Amino acid sequence: MCTVFWDRQGIPLVEFLPRGETINAVRYCETLRKLRSAIQNKRQGMLSQGIVFLHDNARPHSAGVTQNFIQQFGLEQFDHPPYSPDLAPSD
Repeated sequence: MCTVFWDRQGIPLVEFLPRGETINAVRYCETLRKLRSAIQNKRQGMLSQGIVFLHDNARPHSAGVTQNFIQQFGLEQFDHPPYSPDLAPSD
């Protein structure tokens, strides 16, 4: 599985999950730590300007551990509709 994070300037992080491994909240938080580090290295100043984060309502994304992590690092979240078959979140 491949996880890709992007912004208006391009792709700051691409992460490949090893074969047979699944994503849970703890693993997702590790990925978010890598994302934060990539933003610090590739998008200097962006963390101080604020980041609006959009992800879906998958269990690892909505888990308490993940929500605490996101709040701890001061990321703002957009609410995602429960299900929208005609639109991708990036539209």
